[in-house]
Amino acid sequence: MNKMKKLISTALSIALVGAMLSFTACSGVSEKQLAELDALRSEVKSLEKEVNALKSEKTKLEREIAEQNAKLEQCAKDKAETKANLQKISK
Repeated sequence: MNKMKKLISTALSIALVGAMLSFTACSGVSEKQLAELDALRSEVKSLEKEVNALKSEKTKLEREIAEQNAKLEQCAKDKAETKANLQKISK
């Protein structure tokens, strides 16, 4: 029973796709639609370039933040070491 339903469902899906393809093949694509498609493609390319540039900038900023954090950690270590040395000297 399940196999029969699956077979009927698959057959109907194939028939539906075939009907859609034959319908769209008859209608064709107008020049206006092609121009809109080209405009959308160029907009997508432009946005992808912008995304890549922003990702690159983000990576650069993250690297700079990591460098600054490393410097801060080193300063904190140096400060703690200096404080410990001053306490030794004052005793």
